[in-house]
Amino acid sequence: MKKFLGLLLLISMGISAKTPTKGFVLTGQVTNVSSGKIYLEEYTNVTKDFKIVDSTELRNGKFVFKGKVSQPLLYGLALERTARPVMVFIENKPFTVSIENGKRTQIATSGSAENTLFMSNQSLVDDDKYDIASLVKSHPSSNVAAYFLLRSFSWRLPLAQLKSLRAKFTQQNSPYLTDLDELIKKLETVQVGQKAPNFTLPDSNGKEVSLSDFHGKYVLVDFWASWCPDCRAENPNVVAAYNKFRDKNFTIIGVSLDRSKEAWLNGIQKQGLSWTQLSNLQFWKSQTAVQYGVRAIPTNVLINPEGIIVARDLMGDNLQKALEKILK
Repeated sequence: MKKFLGLLLLISMGISAKTPTKGFVLTGQVTNVSSGKIYLEEYTNVTKDFKIVDSTELRNGKFVFKGKVSQPLLYGLALERTARPVMVFIENKPFTVSIENGKRTQIATSGSAENTLFMSNQSLVDDDKYDIASLVKSHPSSNVAAYFLLRSFSWRLPLAQLKSLRAKFTQQNSPYLTDLDELIKKLETVQVGQKAPNFTLPDSNGKEVSLSDFHGKYVLVDFWASWCPDCRAENPNVVAAYNKFRDKNFTIIGVSLDRSKEAWLNGIQKQGLSWTQLSNLQFWKSQTAVQYGVRAIPTNVLINPEGIIVARDLMGDNLQKALEKILK
């Protein structure tokens, strides 16, 4: 995995547009590697990750994948089963790929409009100043724009803005838009003023604990994971808020998106998270995270004693300020 974490992807379309094709033919070359397997992986929103759909042997560093896609879709190429793949949008056209290991940058030239759009925006979308609205407006039928809105902005934008951008797409059969529609429906049920959905999860001893067990208290449901660096940075703020307000009818339920019980318990201990901690160790498949429309962590929901959501995403100083006001 580490050996091939950074890959240089060079894509060039070498076949005439007049050549008829019923599917894609991906012909590739891996430099500095002559044998072994290469894996073709499809992006899945369920785990926000990739699943292997095909593999082939390298022969003198060369490989070929053939198949058919219903529409341009995001795939990855990886030289190890657990490696982070190089991403590329595949459509039903023949194209060639050259992969050079050891590089941390990705460069692409392509005759595919969708892949060109993807590669030209891939390194930009995480910038806070990136204008996703402009991308959607200029490419309302693009799966690339739909993917970026789902993957990179569904957790950053207010619900009203997310719904507004979703409405601008002219195509309706994109799997990324289908996933976005499902997410929007969930988010609508967990906004401020809505009754918080109940959930039940095991604690570190395997005992089933429910949100409803805390009825009558102010409860901060805190979504986090030991593997999440932003969570580790935010946790001292959560600890300080808990210590300050725990005697004022306030408590916290931690819902972890960990996969390893050992890592989860170590994270709890090392970061001093002394409140109720729950997890089914299902990573992004955690039904509670799905139920609350969680797309990124850390995130939290503040619930009043009647079970109504009164605030969301209280981070940093905003957490204590909000609790001071609400619990005064």
